[in-house]
Amino acid sequence: MNRKALITIILILLALAGIGIYFYFFKNPSEQTNYAANKTATNVENKQKTENQANTSTTSSKDETNKTEPTNELSQEEEKKGDANKKEEEKKIEYKEEQISTFSTKIYSKDSARQNNIKITCNTLNDTTVKNGSTFSFCNTVGQASSSKGYQEADIFDHNGTKKKGLGGGNCQVSSTLYNALLAVPSLVVTERHEHSNDVPYVKKGKDAAVAYGSYDLKFRNDSGNDIKIKASTDDNNVTITLISLKTA
Repeated sequence: MNRKALITIILILLALAGIGIYFYFFKNPSEQTNYAANKTATNVENKQKTENQANTSTTSSKDETNKTEPTNELSQEEEKKGDANKKEEEKKIEYKEEQISTFSTKIYSKDSARQNNIKITCNTLNDTTVKNGSTFSFCNTVGQASSSKGYQEADIFDHNGTKKKGLGGGNCQVSSTLYNALLAVPSLVVTERHEHSNDVPYVKKGKDAAVAYGSYDLKFRNDSGNDIKIKASTDDNNVTITLISLKTA
């Protein structure tokens, strides 16, 4: 190989080496730096997101912990305490019972079904307390006569005054007895009362009080200034209603 050719080859190799050096030091470092920078920025961003999520989760957990709601057990305890306090207050209030009226009606019919109905109604009505200022309803207190309550069919009057059988026959004698007991106390104001469609033997004409759940009712308002207790009883011969004023001692 002559000297000229050798020099040419050396120059070509040097040129190639120079190109390689140029790309290595001027191109790749920039790309590597950008890649490294991007990677670092991404890692920092992800790290911050992770820390923020962790902080948010911790804060939420603390908030949830701080927002502890009262348990059912606490509510039940409060209810028990409330009931206990209420009973204590009731014990502190002592009443002086004073009879203010009583009235009795004679039972003429000895029909066992009618006697049965009167007993059920008296037992239901007995010891009912009418708060001062409130209105009493016979039908709402006694409820509807039904066989499930033990009521039987006995004589009643329809709208035309015709006698027929119906559940709860005999209840009107109890309500009429109560009505006459009320008449003796002016502060117990009768607000609803209906006469029967025919005469009844146990009270004078115009002194009766017919009741039929959903239509006829006997109501009175307690304006006496004290609570009133109703005592109702029957001995198969008479129905007796006694009104008692509950005065604070």
